[in-house]
Amino acid sequence: MMSRTRRRQLNRAGRAVLLCLWAAFCLLPILWFLTVAFRARTEIGVSPPVYWPHFTLKPWHELWNAWPVGDYLRNTGIAVIGSVLLDLVLGIPAAYALSRFRFRLRDDLGFYILSTRMIVPAAVAIPIFALFKNMSLLDTPWALMLIFAAINLSIVTWIIRAYMMEIPVEIEHAAMTDGAGRMTILFQLMVPLAMPGIVTAATIAMIFGVNEFLFTLLISYTPSAQTMSVGLAMFTGGSSGIIFNLIALMSFILFVPLCIIVFMIQGHLSRGLSMGAVKG
Repeated sequence: MMSRTRRRQLNRAGRAVLLCLWAAFCLLPILWFLTVAFRARTEIGVSPPVYWPHFTLKPWHELWNAWPVGDYLRNTGIAVIGSVLLDLVLGIPAAYALSRFRFRLRDDLGFYILSTRMIVPAAVAIPIFALFKNMSLLDTPWALMLIFAAINLSIVTWIIRAYMMEIPVEIEHAAMTDGAGRMTILFQLMVPLAMPGIVTAATIAMIFGVNEFLFTLLISYTPSAQTMSVGLAMFTGGSSGIIFNLIALMSFILFVPLCIIVFMIQGHLSRGLSMGAVKG
């Protein structure tokens, strides 16, 4: 009979092997994408395929010297970070009101707020274009910041509301007994307790903002306002055809900051996702 200690060691070794295989399965597509970014165009999409490519930094120099990547990154940062901050400023008080105050049609109002995220973008594209044209905000990152905030405000409010509903009301009652007002309770009590849900909502809003394409293409039409999502589309047409290595390289430049941010906040993010922050 195998001893209990021996079985435990074999189980740990088996789990370690499975985790290593799963990590390799997840990382290999990313590494392959990176190899595409640093190889010559003549070695991409050829038949027979090149299994041992010659890596070069020429795509990196070409990307930064011939394309306005710096403008794309700046506009993406302004639009995405600004929209997330605006969503939190508006969404946290709204989520608190929907989770704590009892009034008629409260649940219906919460569902209505979430349903705005389900609107087909093409249905509101023309009114939004006309609105920003009248406001003289077309082709500016500030217009993108506003539209990203409007698109993601509903889901940010819904996620934070769902998380706040799981915080015991007795904590607020104890604070009120000590003389705390609603604003004090919100910012000094509820916000720290709901931080995992807030981080989850902010991360999801950030990812949605980075991936937004239709409204970005509609509102911005020069590099002075275009973001990375629209900039990627510039490598898929014209006389040069599809520039696969520059698409891969630019995508990787966008992927790295998002990956770093997610790793930095993974503790809050995992708690927010596992404690009911995305429940209705």
